[in-house]
Amino acid sequence: MDFTHSERSLALQRRVEDFMQQHVYPVENAYYDEVRESSHPYRTPQVLQALKARARDAGLWNLFLSGAHGSGLSNLEYAPVKEIMGRVLWAPEIFNCSAPDTGNMEVLANYGTEVQQAQWLAPLMAGTIRSAFSMTEPAVASSDATNIQCEIRRDGDDYVINGRKWFTSGALNEDCTLLIVMGKSAPDHPERHKQQSMILVPKATPGVRIVRDITAFGYDDAPVGHPEIVYDNVRVPASNILLGEGRGFEIAQGRLGPGRIHHCMRLIGCAQRALELMCQRASTRVAFGRTLGEQGSVREDIAHSYCEIEQARLLTLKAADKMDREGNKAARDLIAAAKIVVPSMAARVIDRAIQVFGGAGVSQDTFLPRAYVYARFIRIGDGPDQVHLSAVGKQMLQRHGAQR
Repeated sequence: MDFTHSERSLALQRRVEDFMQQHVYPVENAYYDEVRESSHPYRTPQVLQALKARARDAGLWNLFLSGAHGSGLSNLEYAPVKEIMGRVLWAPEIFNCSAPDTGNMEVLANYGTEVQQAQWLAPLMAGTIRSAFSMTEPAVASSDATNIQCEIRRDGDDYVINGRKWFTSGALNEDCTLLIVMGKSAPDHPERHKQQSMILVPKATPGVRIVRDITAFGYDDAPVGHPEIVYDNVRVPASNILLGEGRGFEIAQGRLGPGRIHHCMRLIGCAQRALELMCQRASTRVAFGRTLGEQGSVREDIAHSYCEIEQARLLTLKAADKMDREGNKAARDLIAAAKIVVPSMAARVIDRAIQVFGGAGVSQDTFLPRAYVYARFIRIGDGPDQVHLSAVGKQMLQRHGAQR
């Protein structure tokens, strides 16, 4: 299959690459310095706010969102643009293309009412607020969404929400004003996948209590945060329900498909950058009288990394292309395959780069430690490997197992 990108995509790739070279890479560490030194660690750094304004003025804004609400890029057109953004972990927000806002904006664009879109989608697209997606729970295996126990109960003209969530990414940021919460509205419904609903909860609603931030391998990921949240008799209008009662699982499936592709392309960007850094380091670092690049084992690591990145990129682009041509449901096997392959690939490539850098590879002097944590975490986030492996295996058996 030919993945020659459209002229529009190629032009955007060049523009985003130029923007990254001129404005982002030079201040990459300044972002982390500002967060670390701030008395308000969950306030978006000024260095990022300035870049967001610059990107918006340049028309590099909301590139992820197709259809009437966004740029109109297809998944295949957007994928390589996202890869370029992903080379710096915090860069997607510059272009208003960062999770979880991307998924939440897609939910509101695809499933929200006109009133919900006016209240929440418009400011999200403008970048004046941020949002969070509250699904995972500490007490149950949330990889099986039917396990979720958070209660969404109708009470007159309102819904009342009770439950405990964690890894609600983005909820600690000072600009976060909206939580999209998934819970059970009909626990006794005979169809397990119609027991869940999604509902819009303003973060300032009484009863929303942030308990603590959750770290990943010791990183708190400020100014984003992944907090644990208790919903204690949180009352919101019935009009805040998304699409209707019992549609939560359906919305989740629609939300997670494109999001998984976005994560994959971002991780491919991380892996590609790690490979380039590994080559630069190996060409200049001398040990035992030779550069590291003259050592056979280092050359093999570089070659393996190149091959694995190319394979993963092609798989992800094929998934994006099928999503565009046949829809997310038809592409679910390829989406799942990419989600299995890419995070593990990125973790291996970044790990090799860390090894070539030695002590510097685990220090704050490179982006490698944070990128490695991100790659390892995404083997769990948006569905763990085992869930996707099981789904792909089942689909292959259904497709080919009966053939003789």
